[in-house]
Amino acid sequence: MRSKLFVPASRPELFTKAFASAADALSFDLEDSVAAERKPQARAELRELLRSDLIAEKQKVLIVRVNALDTPHFTEDINAVAQRGLDLINLPKPESAADVHAAVAALERAEAANGVTTPIRLLLNIESPKAFRLAAELAAAHPRVAGLQLGLGDLFEPLGIARREQAAIQQAMFTLRVAAGEAGVFAYDSAFANIKDEAGFRAEAQLAKSLGFLGKSCIHPSQIALANEVFRPSDDEIAHALRVVEAAHEADANGIGAYVVDGKMIDPPFVERARALVRDATRLGLLDGR
Repeated sequence: MRSKLFVPASRPELFTKAFASAADALSFDLEDSVAAERKPQARAELRELLRSDLIAEKQKVLIVRVNALDTPHFTEDINAVAQRGLDLINLPKPESAADVHAAVAALERAEAANGVTTPIRLLLNIESPKAFRLAAELAAAHPRVAGLQLGLGDLFEPLGIARREQAAIQQAMFTLRVAAGEAGVFAYDSAFANIKDEAGFRAEAQLAKSLGFLGKSCIHPSQIALANEVFRPSDDEIAHALRVVEAAHEADANGIGAYVVDGKMIDPPFVERARALVRDATRLGLLDGR
């Protein structure tokens, strides 16, 4: 999920184009991009999409960002979009384990009503000081939590922190990644609002990749190729990972715990990372299945 394209649910004319894009994931939005008076119609449009042939033929991760738990729209959102083929509910503004459990309970009821048998998981937005402080607790609150998504704009702006302040961005990313790692879930990067600033988007995506994030949110189709490029394992990374995996196999056979590959000392954490990179490269079609 190198790239995740936001698609306003109130813009059904964009749905087919989104599916034809190179984005790994599509995040249909019922929250910020949809005005209050248009939410019922957007919800209905999205429900119909999720029941359509486009979903039956999907080759993308499908996500819906619903409205927050404390809004009058949350329950209706969940009831409408908990459909077969949906992979993730993106939950904004959770601030406690109780919030996560309440969202799961609502999701379970909607799945039962809609005949969904494969559990839909949660991607939690971390976008407030409290959620940021409790990020690891939120991530571990329920097995349905698949990942944490950083919301830098919502987190920084009320605190008067500049959205482009690199020191703050790096600290926020690092903290969120460690919290996600503690819970064994993925970390996903924030959106980047300046569509014309390709260099800024790329730099922020590269930082996120270096800190172990899975991918980056895109608010415009022009950002998809940048995210896919940055989060694609490089040929050198793939080649090194293959050498590590091969050396690990030989070391295991010979009872060796630590060894050198490409001049670097290798032990189990490096092997685990190399195997994960090989899996990612294979999934992206960069390697034959192995």
